[in-house]
Amino acid sequence: MLFNYFKNISFGQPWFFALLIVVPVLIYWYINKSNGQQGSVTVSDASAPGLSSWKSSLRHFPFILRLLVVIFIIAALARPQTVYEEQNVEGEGVDIVLCIDVSGSMTAQDLTPNRLEAAKAVAIDFVNRRLTDRIGIVIFSGESFTQCPITTDHRVLISAIENIRNGLLEDGTAIGSGLGTGVDRLRSSKTKSKMVILLTDGENNGGLIDPQTAKEIAKAFNIKVYTIGVGTDGYAPTPVNTPMGVVMQQGKVSIDERLLKEIADETGGKYFRAKDNEGLAGIYSEIDQLEKSKVEITNRTRHAEKFFPFVMAALALLFAEIILRFTVFRKFP
Repeated sequence: MLFNYFKNISFGQPWFFALLIVVPVLIYWYINKSNGQQGSVTVSDASAPGLSSWKSSLRHFPFILRLLVVIFIIAALARPQTVYEEQNVEGEGVDIVLCIDVSGSMTAQDLTPNRLEAAKAVAIDFVNRRLTDRIGIVIFSGESFTQCPITTDHRVLISAIENIRNGLLEDGTAIGSGLGTGVDRLRSSKTKSKMVILLTDGENNGGLIDPQTAKEIAKAFNIKVYTIGVGTDGYAPTPVNTPMGVVMQQGKVSIDERLLKEIADETGGKYFRAKDNEGLAGIYSEIDQLEKSKVEITNRTRHAEKFFPFVMAALALLFAEIILRFTVFRKFP
């Protein structure tokens, strides 16, 4: 407990330690004084036999107490204190929905280890960089689902992203439904800046909402949409379930780039194409730079004074020295 009290202690006025020079001066003075008194005659008191030798062996104890008093007083004058650094983050964030395709084709392995896992990794990194933003997660394949409503709790967001996997929803690629659900998460937001980052590797082939309708709804609510087409050119190795087990087949990469560009352009966003992990990470970094939050960080230093124990120790030692000097070590003329 005592160790914790003085942990990480510093001194506000350390130059007072220069006064410690008086300690060796006092010791030198005391030694000379003691040597000068060795030839003097001391009248014995009325104590019991043997007490005199005991007192003689401890005759320097009051002086030691006095030295400790001086040292503790100097330490108290040096202002021992603990410094606490406080950081206050304030700012106007952006409300963001990450809309991630989880269709079967997202298991293609033209990205490492596959498209979906690569998308999850960059999404987690993106969340960690957006300190003041509210972020939500929407997943879609043949239908759409809100994996996590918009929140500032990054631990919840990261856990939600980590739990995304293929097969949670009916298979397909419902781009309109995914975008529509993302817009619905943001339509009641009062934040000035709102955006959806929609990532897919295919063409719209299902869902209850047409992509054009979802785009118009996004425009009506002033929601910017960044679209990302993920996948290499041509064909990509894709695991396929067969009666003989999982086998790798070459699946054709079919991304509706025209649709994704149209959605991005008309909502004020931008379309990107990610053909590898590095390209995908770079896209999220670029979006992070394009949509900056207004963040103000205030640092404040707080000091907790710790001189009180030193003062109390000095007073206790001084009181003990006075009592001993006028009782046990009292000299009679």
